[in-house]
Amino acid sequence: MFIIACLGNPGRKYVKNRHNIGFLLGEYAADLFGIRLGSSSFNALSGKGLLREREALIMLPLTYMNESGRPVRAAIDFYRVPAERLLVIHDEIELPFGEFRTKFGGGHKGHNGIRSIIQEVGTPDFHRIRFGVGRPGNPDVGVADYVLSNFTGEELAQIREFAPSVVEMMMSIMDAGA
Repeated sequence: MFIIACLGNPGRKYVKNRHNIGFLLGEYAADLFGIRLGSSSFNALSGKGLLREREALIMLPLTYMNESGRPVRAAIDFYRVPAERLLVIHDEIELPFGEFRTKFGGGHKGHNGIRSIIQEVGTPDFHRIRFGVGRPGNPDVGVADYVLSNFTGEELAQIREFAPSVVEMMMSIMDAGA
């Protein structure tokens, strides 16, 4: 079994934020595979099901980005899943918008959600899909304000186009870890 933690912030005002790309892609994957996301004891929206015959829990932590590690650790402990079977989907300012890459292990590079997960899980050795949101084009806009700003309508449409490829990347990681 894999745990797929899709990072973002809960609440209506954050729905279209750059920081919420994990939620957007997690909801897409859940819909694609017919997994219903509902409240869980992990303080997350989560649902368990099969992704092309691979068992997985898709979870959207509801603790805000900076505390994402607590629900992730609770799910890992409950299902007794090793960190190597954790896949985290998150925003990445170091990549241009729409570019996405996998990574295993490494540091948090200032990403507070990843920092929290590393701290709670006790290791950086887990899979990641980093989805590029780019950097602010205006030097007067801070990174925090930028990632909490909304995607444009055009960017949201492009995310829907990229989502199937992100799911394929997710499946590749799961297949390699089987």
